[in-house]
Amino acid sequence: MVKRPAHRPASVYALAGIRLFNGVTGLLTPSVLIRRLDPDHEPSPAAVYAFRLFGIRTILLGLALLTHDGARLRADLREGVLIHASDTVTAAMLGIRGQVPPRTAALTTLISATNTYLAATGECAATDGCAGQRKRK
Repeated sequence: MVKRPAHRPASVYALAGIRLFNGVTGLLTPSVLIRRLDPDHEPSPAAVYAFRLFGIRTILLGLALLTHDGARLRADLREGVLIHASDTVTAAMLGIRGQVPPRTAALTTLISATNTYLAATGECAATDGCAGQRKRK
């Protein structure tokens, strides 16, 4: 008997795609992302190292959304809300403190907030926790 793939809400596929894109970019071409945050300086070796670390983490998180199902997928999404909310606060604080250009702060905060929203709506749909929304079979 062939196991049918689990249904995933569109928000889960969107979040997986964003994670995979950002993860691959961070892992393979970290200087591209670093220059968006700090366009006036050459990327430091420490920044390259950090982006590669987070690149592989982000790839694995994206793949988990596409391969896990049931309770494991719901846990991944719950953790995703925390991960992306933390990213959102960090991006906003960098902007508030003037540590990155205002446009960069606004963009990274918006991207992270979108990821938080996608994780939250994915979790909501996966757990049938959304008011007025029925779980698909």
